[in-house]
Amino acid sequence: MFTGIVEELGEVTAVEQLEDASRFRLRGPVVTEDAKHGDSIAVNGVCLTVVDTADGEFTADVMQETLNRSSLGALVQGSRVNLERPMALGGRLGGHLVQGHVDGTGEIVSRTPSEHWEIVKVSLPANLSRYVVEKGSITVDGVSLTVVEAAADYFTVSLIPTTLSLTTLGIKQPGDPVNLEVDVLAKYVERLLGDKGAQEAGR
Repeated sequence: MFTGIVEELGEVTAVEQLEDASRFRLRGPVVTEDAKHGDSIAVNGVCLTVVDTADGEFTADVMQETLNRSSLGALVQGSRVNLERPMALGGRLGGHLVQGHVDGTGEIVSRTPSEHWEIVKVSLPANLSRYVVEKGSITVDGVSLTVVEAAADYFTVSLIPTTLSLTTLGIKQPGDPVNLEVDVLAKYVERLLGDKGAQEAGR
């Protein structure tokens, strides 16, 4: 479980294309200082398993299903990525509960700079729009953000200077893909209410 508070802006140092997967090597001295084989690290919001570590880098295998459902397939050598280790028990929940299970991808639609922040508009897949609400939480490329405006096919977020400088959201441009994970609590509520409605209909 993650919090959506990015610890480090890492870099892809190598990509090996396998038959039905890809193997990534990523540089991240902060997240690898205590990482070992089998640990989890979120890469642009996708929970990956560490295969090995050495000299501030780690290797992770990404299966085809993950490549199809996320933006990781677009990464190349030199790509910058958001990195986060799982939250330790007893740690502060600075963002919100993030699973590292991407629900879909969107695209940066526009960026509107202001004096102290920047408004970023992101396209929203139709099947995810019901989970996104004004002032609710959403994870964009692994970054926990508060929704400013929620529409049927897009949402907006306000990015402060810290987010712009310490995450990939500061360099993403219109047309660039981003990973989206909606608030898991919304999905649980939907399922519970759906089951309740089905039970009542069966009475």
